Amino acid sequence: MANISERSPNETGSVLAEAVEQRNELNFCQACSVRNRAICADLDDHEVELLNRIGRRRHLDPGETLLWEGEEAIFVANVVSGVMKLSTQTSDGREQILGLAYPSDFIGRPFTETSPYSVEALGEAVVCIFRRLDFERFVHEHARLEHKLLERTLSELDKTRRWMLLLGRFNAEERLATLLLEVASRNTLPIDGNAGQFDDEQFELPMSRQQIADVLGLTIETVSRQFTKFRDEGVIMISGHRTITILRRDVLEALAT
Repeated sequence: MANISERSPNETGSVLAEAVEQRNELNFCQACSVRNRAICADLDDHEVELLNRIGRRRHLDPGETLLWEGEEAIFVANVVSGVMKLSTQTSDGREQILGLAYPSDFIGRPFTETSPYSVEALGEAVVCIFRRLDFERFVHEHARLEHKLLERTLSELDKTRRWMLLLGRFNAEERLATLLLEVASRNTLPIDGNAGQFDDEQFELPMSRQQIADVLGLTIETVSRQFTKFRDEGVIMISGHRTITILRRDVLEALAT
């Protein structure tokens, strides 16, 4: 096999590019944008390096399903970017939305052989995935991660209860207000392009109005009317297709409580 000095410029460039790609893949934990908020946040550098060895990045297309309800739970994952929809099927075949997973959220159920829900990407998304059995072994060997996993599981149960309350008792205006506040807290934009500072009053909607309607159990016409109402009343400002600026947080918070 020829060494790099004996290769053509094109071949050499390909080899170097491949090496860089492999190095970046090996170091994705160190470069992870959600590491300080994800389930692995409490791990030290050595533990992160070990976790890195059993995980990999995966890009998901809009509508792509990562986990199927009732099927073998092969993977667990951290959401790195994008938004995932968690859903189940009712006895009559209808889809019931259980909630949304945002960057830094953990999805999947360790120590469970089948997935209790389906997980689908609402738009383009990136996840850090681990084979469930590998992750379970890692958790057993690292008590801090086991504790963090318990915290996340309890938090997930609380979010599911709140979601059921949202769909069961809130009207259309209250549902949309609640969703806008939730997205604002999880999906903010940098201030003037500064990646270190974020504006929690401005954010990009991670889903279309039809997807919002599906998530909230409403029609797209109802969702569009509520957006128009909030805009006309000066509660929000809409820029472009999906950029939302909250102008009257107090109004949204009053509706969401």
